[in-house]
Amino acid sequence: MNEWNIQSRAPACEACARPFTDRQPYHTLLLELAPDLRRSDICDACWQRQFAGDARGRAGFISHWQGIFEVPPPVVDAIQKETAETVLRKLVAQNDPRYAAAAFILAVMLERKRLLKVKEQITREGRRVFIYEQPRTGDIFAITDPELHLDQLEAVQRDVAQLLEHGLFPTAVETPAPVAAAAENPAVTGADAVPSTEEQPLAQT
Repeated sequence: MNEWNIQSRAPACEACARPFTDRQPYHTLLLELAPDLRRSDICDACWQRQFAGDARGRAGFISHWQGIFEVPPPVVDAIQKETAETVLRKLVAQNDPRYAAAAFILAVMLERKRLLKVKEQITREGRRVFIYEQPRTGDIFAITDPELHLDQLEAVQRDVAQLLEHGLFPTAVETPAPVAAAAENPAVTGADAVPSTEEQPLAQT
């Protein structure tokens, strides 16, 4: 299973359709409606009126959390250097199994830097899936745990360092090859999986 995805925070309440204002509290409801995860962003008034008493009883309920809406900054028409977050977004958009381990490591790196927060951990088809939120934008990411083993970690660290240095589409280096599964070594998870290489800005691609 390799169903990564990004779901952006809605600009308006799903229940009443009123646009959110800056610094307005809102509620996010995450449901599993096969085959997808679905988020609903709801203003506090509608939540108290329609959802507060029975949210957990709704079909497919996974999680609920509260946030503060922030008006997105104006778009600046300038070249921006890429970071671990922008590389992760590209990997998620591609949903390429070759980069499953690298995407997981990048998400853990960003979690440790407090740029992503784990909102929920679920199990789908026998695999752990971490639901991350980017607090500033409200975007959520569903990242599957690739169940790395110790003898895979060095190769994945090299792949991540290469992505951070050269970007997703390197020109002078080879594209990272898939990491072979290991059957006998203990799995590596969480902070143990974070590469030792410090995050560096990417060269423009």
